[in-house]
Amino acid sequence: MDVADARAGTEQETPIFQEPGEEAELAYGCNRLIALFDPDIDAVAALSRACAVAGLDPVPEYRTAEVPEQDWVKLTQRQFAPMQVSARLWVVPSWHAAPDGSAINIVLDPGLAFGTGSHPTTRLCLDWLDRHLFPGNSVVDYGCGSGILAIAAAKLGAGRVVGVDIDPQALVTSRYNAEQNRVAATFVGADGSRPRPADVVMANIFSNPLKILAPLLAQLTVPGGHVVLSGILAPQARAVADAYLEWFDMEPPVEEQGWIRLCGKRVK
Repeated sequence: MDVADARAGTEQETPIFQEPGEEAELAYGCNRLIALFDPDIDAVAALSRACAVAGLDPVPEYRTAEVPEQDWVKLTQRQFAPMQVSARLWVVPSWHAAPDGSAINIVLDPGLAFGTGSHPTTRLCLDWLDRHLFPGNSVVDYGCGSGILAIAAAKLGAGRVVGVDIDPQALVTSRYNAEQNRVAATFVGADGSRPRPADVVMANIFSNPLKILAPLLAQLTVPGGHVVLSGILAPQARAVADAYLEWFDMEPPVEEQGWIRLCGKRVK
């Protein structure tokens, strides 16, 4: 089952960026629903029954098509190719050979946790690590998702690396990915013991949690250390930066495709 904006790609498209603490958007103004049925099920009759339950009269416009049998695993894998995410870093699915053996290659398969390097917010963080991480720096990745930032930091020569997340599945995925990449990194729940302060604290999440977490992320950053924040839309950048000014000297924002990376050096 897939629900999408029926007006996607037009001027009437409705973007939905729901953040924790905000009232949820229940649906797009006009929805396109795609559903798969077994061949022996009457899809048209099922649609009629569903519309009756939902109070839709008449039945909206629809069309049916036969989906041929395919190797869905191979079809899905073909959608993901090796991807260069910074000057030295590549993300390489496990079923591909690394295109550049001299690069720093992160083996990472698309999974349940966020972070495969394809989204601008992740690329912005990886670019910062590639440019600014010093060998031996300690790193905390708060909201680690797939573990990609922690793994990249370890491969770039970081010392102590700790990932933190509220999602147990993210911790499982991160530990698996770290093992696949043969790097040393620890992943802990956000409700557990707080990591020791680090030279670099990264958080690629949402703007509202970033504002709420400002005092905590400041405590996790050593004096003179850096905080790197992403997952922020351009109109949200000023409010997020203001939340950190009590502890950090914030740098000008860096933007990619409407998404912002904020960095700051701890001065207090």
